[in-house]
Amino acid sequence: MADATEGDPIADDGESVLGTLRAFFALERDVLVLSVAMFAFSLGFQMTGRYVPRYMSLLGAGGLAIGLYGTVGNLISAVYPYPGGALSDRIGSRLALTAFGLASTVGFLVWLAAPLVGTVTVDPSVIPLVTVEAVVLPVGIFLGLFLAQAWKSFGLGATFAVVKQAVPPERLATGFASTETVRRLAFLVGPLFAAALIAVYGFDLGFRAVLLVAAAFGLVATVAQHVLYDASDDSIGKSFEGISAVADDLRSMPSALPPLLAGDTLVRFANGMVYVFFVIVVTELLAVDATLPVVGYLSPDALFGVLLAVEMVVALASMVPMARLADRVGLKPVVALGFAVYASFPILLINAPADPWVVGLLFAFSGLRFAGLPAHKALIVGPAEQNAGGRVTGAYYLLRNTLTIPSALVGGYLYDAVSPELAFGVATAIGLVGTGVFLVFGKEFDPNG
Repeated sequence: MADATEGDPIADDGESVLGTLRAFFALERDVLVLSVAMFAFSLGFQMTGRYVPRYMSLLGAGGLAIGLYGTVGNLISAVYPYPGGALSDRIGSRLALTAFGLASTVGFLVWLAAPLVGTVTVDPSVIPLVTVEAVVLPVGIFLGLFLAQAWKSFGLGATFAVVKQAVPPERLATGFASTETVRRLAFLVGPLFAAALIAVYGFDLGFRAVLLVAAAFGLVATVAQHVLYDASDDSIGKSFEGISAVADDLRSMPSALPPLLAGDTLVRFANGMVYVFFVIVVTELLAVDATLPVVGYLSPDALFGVLLAVEMVVALASMVPMARLADRVGLKPVVALGFAVYASFPILLINAPADPWVVGLLFAFSGLRFAGLPAHKALIVGPAEQNAGGRVTGAYYLLRNTLTIPSALVGGYLYDAVSPELAFGVATAIGLVGTGVFLVFGKEFDPNG
């Protein structure tokens, strides 16, 4: 994609929702096809992923097993991109994307069959430091997780690099806001779709229907990208140079990034400790339900999908305005706001009354954590050289995601062995420390520097 010039839709209209849509539909066909596929797979993930811990709970899993699920997910997110690049080197981007799409689609179906696969019970005496009851591991859930996240192994570094090339340095936050707004629409639609099916059929049958719909979206997206995507000029897979290149990128990381990385890692570790338990708190601990006008009665499971949609409405509404504010006042204050929301939400949720309006307001507040996301991405990629945005991003996220891998398992242990309140309280404390580290040591990106 060429650099933004006068008349370019991203450069001219990127600050408005209409401009975002114009920029999206003005993309070249190949990029548009991949964007639509990303939307479809994101829709499937958002319909299913946030409910899987609840699904595990009904299959007999406790806090430690759910925490392990979160940690395995973190591990996959950290290590998948590099094998994905190596596979693309061997078979080409088009076939690799098709293979990953099919794997994700099969993953949704494996989740559907999880009750038939059965469970493995691990005696706690064989696990050091664990004083909880026997750990029940639903085998199908973990197998499905390895498959369902396959398609996500592509795209992160490439997305950053495209925006880096297309948007002037002083408007990086607004550029990322445009791409995030399009992608996050799936984060809004997915939970509402899931909530509707669960409200009509109950959680057991309703979530099975959700998994079938997610698999259908995945299959359609896989076929569409295989037929329509022409990767003859694509260099995403061909540029992978191995682990030595990753080490070089880590050593050459711009000096402005380590303080941001330190604070970000602490905040994400804290959030990772309790993220998979949000659905358990809402549906089992608080067991909060609601009767809404027009919609009618919503069980705790159905209400959780609505809460996720409320969170995303606030995120979508605030992302572009906060990005514009970041362009005026600097990136650092907006990023710090997002970190602070990340840090404080767990302690507020675990101590909330079982009142749907209070819990709804809390999830609306949680949506503000996304307000700092475009500025955060701009702060990561901004200091990089013009042609190194993808590599810097990949190195940053590899290190951050690797360090946060055990977070959910730590949270699951505290959740089961001590109490949910302690797990959520420790998460908030770690998150606030991370926010403080960034505020004290973080640097502002100067596009003219």
